[in-house]
Amino acid sequence: MSGKSAGSKPTWVDPDDGVEWTDEMFGHAEFAVGGKVVRPATGKIGLSKRGRPKLVVTKQQVSVRLDPDVLAALRSLGPGWQGRMNDALREWLAKR
Repeated sequence: MSGKSAGSKPTWVDPDDGVEWTDEMFGHAEFAVGGKVVRPATGKIGLSKRGRPKLVVTKQQVSVRLDPDVLAALRSLGPGWQGRMNDALREWLAKR
């Protein structure tokens, strides 16, 4: 069979399905007349940023040797287990 499968996505996207522009977005967009840029763009306001947020104080990477059963138990907690381990250590240190 040479046709598209039923599960394939269409390649054409209707431009009317795009995000509705706000006045703020227009204010930060590039402005050009006749192909010459009069005012460059100032950023992507109103759109979500990708990646992790910038930390005020960055964390440091270290190497720690743990027993296999302890490591397995921590990893079984699911995503975020390293952050929870950091919180548990901070709590333990505060009690000392």
